Amino acid sequence: MIGSHGRVGGLGRHELALIGVTALWGATFLIIHFAVDYAGPMFFVGVRFLVAGLIAAAVFWRSLRGISGYEIGAGAVIGVAIFLGYGLQTFGLQHITSSMSGFITAFYVPLVPLMQWLFLRRRPGRASLVGVALAFAGLLLLAGPGVSGLQLGLGETATIIGAVAVAGEVILISHFAPRVDLRRVTVVQLLTAGALGFLAMPVTGESIPVFDWRWFIPAVGLGAISMLIQYTMTWAQRHVSATRATIIYSGEPVWAGLLGWLAGDALPWYVLLGAAFIVAGVLVSELPPRRRD
Repeated sequence: MIGSHGRVGGLGRHELALIGVTALWGATFLIIHFAVDYAGPMFFVGVRFLVAGLIAAAVFWRSLRGISGYEIGAGAVIGVAIFLGYGLQTFGLQHITSSMSGFITAFYVPLVPLMQWLFLRRRPGRASLVGVALAFAGLLLLAGPGVSGLQLGLGETATIIGAVAVAGEVILISHFAPRVDLRRVTVVQLLTAGALGFLAMPVTGESIPVFDWRWFIPAVGLGAISMLIQYTMTWAQRHVSATRATIIYSGEPVWAGLLGWLAGDALPWYVLLGAAFIVAGVLVSELPPRRRD
């Protein structure tokens, strides 16, 4: 129900915007999973974020004339985190299903309070620690425990490291958003992520792939979506705290898992149980602290 102040079900426009981009984000896992069959992950990331950055520059070109060194630095730092997060996630999608990738990536949510504790000296509450424990238990289940022990492969490992980078991105955006022009920083962070994707190609042994619509259309389409997601995140997180934003972002693995399942991803019982643990950890980690009487 829409209230007199533009709120729907108790959510304001900033929260609703984050819910919308979370649904889009969940859909990207399946798209990337298919596209990397035709292009290397670093090349795909490079094209995706170059397109996103050029779109952002075309839309916000008037604002770029007054860009400061601080804003360039802020955008570059966020862009490094974006590259690491999406680059490792894209690499992992060559080896695991889109559903699995979405569930593992969600591990970044309970990591946010831990990383804030480590880097910003903001001690997490008990709920955050319980959430991390639940999410970690979920990761162990996703690894597929069996007679030979945990089966944490290359794709799972890369995606876990990528989740750490995504957590860093959320914290960096919340830190810089109140201090910068959002349009300028959005352009810089997207172009930085794209440039790093191309620069990483020799390191990963990739070459430019043969042109194929099956990678070109997803890369360009995801570029436009990425620009929308990154700008919306930066805009909305000026008014929504990092912890509240991560509650909303917790819907990402649900969307990714549902779409992956519809596309035919096999989800054995331990994967479903592990996904449930991770989602539970995401939600528990963001419970408000209990007030003492």
